[in-house]
Amino acid sequence: MILVTGAAGFIGSNLAAALNESGRRDLILCDRLRGGDKWKNIRGRDFDDLITPEDLAGWLERKGQRLSAVLHMGAISSTTVTDGDAVVRENLRFSLDLLEFCTAAGVPLVYASSAATYGDGARGFDDDPEPEALARLVPLNLYAFSKHAFDRIVCRRAKRGERLPPQWAGLKFFNVFGPNEFHKGSMQSVLTKLWPDIAAGRAVKLFKSAHPDYPDGGQMRDFVYVGDVERVVLWLLDNPAVSGLFNVGTGKARSFADFLGAGFAAAGREPDIVYVDMPEAIRDKYQYFTEARTERLRAAGYPHAARPLEEAVAEYVGRYLGRQNPYR
Repeated sequence: MILVTGAAGFIGSNLAAALNESGRRDLILCDRLRGGDKWKNIRGRDFDDLITPEDLAGWLERKGQRLSAVLHMGAISSTTVTDGDAVVRENLRFSLDLLEFCTAAGVPLVYASSAATYGDGARGFDDDPEPEALARLVPLNLYAFSKHAFDRIVCRRAKRGERLPPQWAGLKFFNVFGPNEFHKGSMQSVLTKLWPDIAAGRAVKLFKSAHPDYPDGGQMRDFVYVGDVERVVLWLLDNPAVSGLFNVGTGKARSFADFLGAGFAAAGREPDIVYVDMPEAIRDKYQYFTEARTERLRAAGYPHAARPLEEAVAEYVGRYLGRQNPYR
């Protein structure tokens, strides 16, 4: 059996779908559905059990020996959350408990880290697992801090030769987009958030640039389709000798204007973008460029290139956003 935490969330639900599509039905899904439509992210999934995070420890004690892998995607993922104790409890402590279980039980652990651990990007985007390299990074919010703290603990144990799961992989996801984002509210990708305007024939709004080196709409991110994220995770499950800390992105930064332009093209429209002033409150924290270095994942043997942005956006729009039922 495979345990997926955060299974009703964005990346977790897509991983569950990919596992189903690969023939796996023996999934244990762990998440809170709460109110709203988050349950729709997993309504098409086949699984053996659905449990809450509060019930996971008891489930592992009773049935954990049957697991073949843990895919840990669950977390408080908002970058604006201010409850530090909740973030430590949900993101760091929960992850450490899973790490201890997987180590003791000999179960592979693949977990979600984040490109947010790189802070403002001034120190680059190199997924160097050396403790000294990680110590130089400066996360800018509680979410990033919690992910970075867990990376540092795992990588420090690896450096010291301490016991770890037989396979462990921390994945620093860059700007992932794709189906099943709707529950994320303001944390949705900009294409998902603005698609109703694109589809309705309206103009969309983007922030003006406040940096002389970047034109309006020229702010850049490493936008990666969730299907390419799935492919990395499934490859890791098929290659249990591979462990480490890895960036997951395309390796090629593209502008927000490019990203939305691909969305307009998929809708059969010319881009119609209005640029508005960036709020003063975020100007000194705004990140103008992210781009994953992917050499370490390649060196580990990963053979696939990420799909080009325009191709990935066309698939997302054609298979999901542009349909009456946009869920996967």
